[in-house]
Amino acid sequence: MPIVTSNYIFSKGTKLILISLVFVITALKLTAQGRTNIVFILVDQWRSTAFGYAGNDQVKTPFIDNLSKESVSFNNCVSVLAKCTPYRAALMTGKYPTTTGMIMNDLYLPEKELCMGEIFKAAGYSTAYYGKWHLDGNGRVNNVQPERRQGFDYWKASECSHDFNKMPYYENDDPTLKYWEKYSPFAIEEDAEKYLDQASKRDNPFLLFLSLETPHFSKHLAPQKYMDMYPPSSLLLPPNVMEDKFPKVRNELQQYYAHCTATDEAIGRLIDKIKALSLFDNTIIVFSADHGEMMGSHGVRPQEKQLAWDEAVKTPFLIRYPGIGNNAGKKTLTPITTPDVLPTLLSLSNISIPRSIEGIDLSSVVKNPEKQKDRAVIFMSVYPIAPTPFSEYRAIKTNRFTYVKTPDKPIMLFDNIIDPYEMNNLVGKPEHKKLQDKMEKQLQRELKKIGDEDFRPYQFYMDKFGFSELGIKKVEVPYSSNPSKTTRVYSPKTK
Repeated sequence: MPIVTSNYIFSKGTKLILISLVFVITALKLTAQGRTNIVFILVDQWRSTAFGYAGNDQVKTPFIDNLSKESVSFNNCVSVLAKCTPYRAALMTGKYPTTTGMIMNDLYLPEKELCMGEIFKAAGYSTAYYGKWHLDGNGRVNNVQPERRQGFDYWKASECSHDFNKMPYYENDDPTLKYWEKYSPFAIEEDAEKYLDQASKRDNPFLLFLSLETPHFSKHLAPQKYMDMYPPSSLLLPPNVMEDKFPKVRNELQQYYAHCTATDEAIGRLIDKIKALSLFDNTIIVFSADHGEMMGSHGVRPQEKQLAWDEAVKTPFLIRYPGIGNNAGKKTLTPITTPDVLPTLLSLSNISIPRSIEGIDLSSVVKNPEKQKDRAVIFMSVYPIAPTPFSEYRAIKTNRFTYVKTPDKPIMLFDNIIDPYEMNNLVGKPEHKKLQDKMEKQLQRELKKIGDEDFRPYQFYMDKFGFSELGIKKVEVPYSSNPSKTTRVYSPKTK
């Protein structure tokens, strides 16, 4: 019996009623079919190719490589909008940025939105959140108030920081700013082990969300032993990197890979703990990232994302579920985008999917990865804020092709199987006109589904969501450099 709701949550009262309905309808299902825990491991700016299991023999990721052997891997996972806040909002709500208005960094995700933590909590789950939140819009080192945590009760997190060696956080209801005492992936993992110890003794299932901020670019280096694993002179660069334009790209890559390997070790310890507590066979484990990073590819500086090339938009997506059996280690080219994640998790957990969610349930692919679906998934840039080769765009990815369009014209068409580094742009070539026309129709069809057909320049969305009224210009939303202060809260105005 599906839950029928409107496409928008109009008020806090309506939201509470909806949550109650979720609980009532799913309670019988959970009792009859059993409950599974959820451990969601989200990393920051970790591109899809920076893993051993992805064929990269330079970076050392043995623990995640082992997890891939026990999981289903979606090899065409894209970030719906390759920026931190928009991605996180889409993940939590199952909605597109053009619906919620979460189109740039440092915005407040309105309390009225129905989110992952609230849905699982209503279904009887304990909910816990560690690490980077980046959905509060009230200064990057601020105390996200309990009523603004969108259903997560156990809390050791902060809005946003990239000081991995002195990472700030707030603990539950304590207003005191604290700092992890060691490199944050290790510190968070060790504390999460304590949470797992307690959770394993309770009867109800749990949703544990770890949002690690590595390997996001930072001036704060990884522990030295991991840096020593990657002498810059030994690092090979892909053919689409313009090394003459970025002579220090190998130094950037050394730091990036060092954070990857250190974080991989922390994740391995967490998986070992889950197994030691005999939770592994009753837990859905997801490993993914919010977006990638360009690292000098296509002439774009290291650190940059939000662009339409695979280096920025493609992310890892591993999912391990109880009863995976012979599907362990299998890969699928079926595309998945951020809003699809929440409905897929709900379905795998036997929880009804609210009608307000726009993403598609891909649990059938998780359970049958060999039955690949050639679908078109949307990714986008609504409000570009950094120097980039092109402006805002809408794009789709199928299991083979990528097609990208600005408000003015198509700009990219790639065959990602023949041309994995996206160096041969097929747009405008007569011999590929039929393919381009087909991709254009697919893009328009997908945009129509989310009410964004014939998409407009960024100013339209600034006006639509009320940002122009707040005086936001075409720059990054400011935040306070002083942790003791906060800034104006920018929140999208939606229906």
